[in-house]
Amino acid sequence: MIRRLCIIGVGLIGGSLARALRQKGYCQEVVGSSRRREHLQEAVDLGVIDRFETDPARAVAGADMILMAVPLGAMEAVLRQIRGQLAADAVVTDVGSAKGSVVAAARAAFGDVPGRFVPGHPIAGTEKSGVAASFASLFEGRQVILTPLPETDPDATERVRQMWLTAGAAVQMMDVTHHDRVLAATSHLPHLLAYAVVDSLARLGDHDEIFRFAAGGFRDFSRIAGSDPVMWRDICLANRDAILDIVDGFNEDIARLVTAIRAGDGDTLLDVFTRAKTARDRYTDGTH
Repeated sequence: MIRRLCIIGVGLIGGSLARALRQKGYCQEVVGSSRRREHLQEAVDLGVIDRFETDPARAVAGADMILMAVPLGAMEAVLRQIRGQLAADAVVTDVGSAKGSVVAAARAAFGDVPGRFVPGHPIAGTEKSGVAASFASLFEGRQVILTPLPETDPDATERVRQMWLTAGAAVQMMDVTHHDRVLAATSHLPHLLAYAVVDSLARLGDHDEIFRFAAGGFRDFSRIAGSDPVMWRDICLANRDAILDIVDGFNEDIARLVTAIRAGDGDTLLDVFTRAKTARDRYTDGTH
């Protein structure tokens, strides 16, 4: 059980975790922290946190579990602020989508990655943001990836694992570099494409008509372009090498399709579309 959970960055992810742990009776007290007092007051009013501090150094005082849910670009600065203020038994974890960036931020802030720092990433979310969008069942049946380093204290890893299990998630362990490559392909590339397609269409001269007649498929595809732009800017910059590798491969695949369309090569188009449908059906049927 967590005695005092400190959430730095009380938004969709942090707020949903707090709600889930409260619902399970797994946390005695939740302290929130962020730059915006009005957002923190909203979290108190919603019953997500018990109290708040705008200064992270004060917020972590006495906490035995600290969740870093800030944008990747702010990670190092916040870690520097809480350095030297942590309780002896405190475990620090995060929810960042690019683990190499988080590990680098921890090294820069602390001089080395502390043994009780456990990098983590819940594979959950919606296109909504903010604490008002949080809900207790967000992590039910979803994956959470932990990427402990060789120097990570096994007890700290287990405490973070138990926290996410209590919230309803399935927890996997993964190497930092492998995590970043997998997420570049499965999450970062799709978001990049959604933003690019919506922006491209929005800049067309007749974009109002295009969006007015957009079918359900377009809404489904473009949904994730409603995600937080600041967060995704930081993710793209933090995981740029892995993203560029996967984009290079995708560009080659798109080029092959363009060549097939230009040449009237229906066989190639049918082969790609059939192969993609088969893979997608296996994925949605849970047989892969």
